[in-house]
Amino acid sequence: MAFMDDEPRGDKSPKPDDLGLDNSAQPADDHGLSLEDLGEAYAQLVDGGADPYQDALPSEAPSEDGLENVEDDSDDEGDVTPRGILEAMLFVGNPDGEPLTSKYVASLMRGVSPREIDELVGELNAAYGEGGCPYRIESFGAGYLMKLRDEFAGLRDKFYGRVREARLSQPAVDVLALVAYRQPLTTDEVSKLRGTPSGAVLSQLVRRQLLRIERPDEKPRKPRYHTTDRFLHLFGLAAIEELPHSQDIDATF
Repeated sequence: MAFMDDEPRGDKSPKPDDLGLDNSAQPADDHGLSLEDLGEAYAQLVDGGADPYQDALPSEAPSEDGLENVEDDSDDEGDVTPRGILEAMLFVGNPDGEPLTSKYVASLMRGVSPREIDELVGELNAAYGEGGCPYRIESFGAGYLMKLRDEFAGLRDKFYGRVREARLSQPAVDVLALVAYRQPLTTDEVSKLRGTPSGAVLSQLVRRQLLRIERPDEKPRKPRYHTTDRFLHLFGLAAIEELPHSQDIDATF
């Protein structure tokens, strides 16, 4: 089975001059911030979990001479808001590339619900569109990822190489079919159905964004695999219910 894959080739990285970039700017830290770092920073900046939607304090009354008291706040840091935290988390992303769910993001902010996270995603995308940003937030399954817009694919290709056709091995096709028809499935369930360990194949399909992982709230919290929106797109399906079943295949032939 063949499909278009955008994994990096890693053999021809462009020079900064090829992209019109200044090669004098180098990253100061190879590790960057994790989602946990962002969560801790957010908690400290809002003073131990204060409500991010708390009304602003009223301004001081004007002085007797009719002039307002103006404080020099040039050294103050910018306000930390749920929208800013959400944007930072999407920019950093998960180490394994999994989409960020609204429930997970909301759990790191006091007084913010998953529904409000969904609304903030809409606000950010509207702002990106108005500002002509080269990226936007896209929905993948139950979560969100920050992605480069299609019209900027040429710049991405200079870094990673052109999108090429990739073929799935027969074991990958078998695992993908099992999950598609019987989802959600755990790693143990897939391995039992196939009669062989399948963890590596499942990880490959997650990396190619054909499968996604969900962890239930109740115990045991074993990861369960589902198909993704990309899977539906590649197979020309509007919904997973459109997958053909045995009676449909028999009727065709």
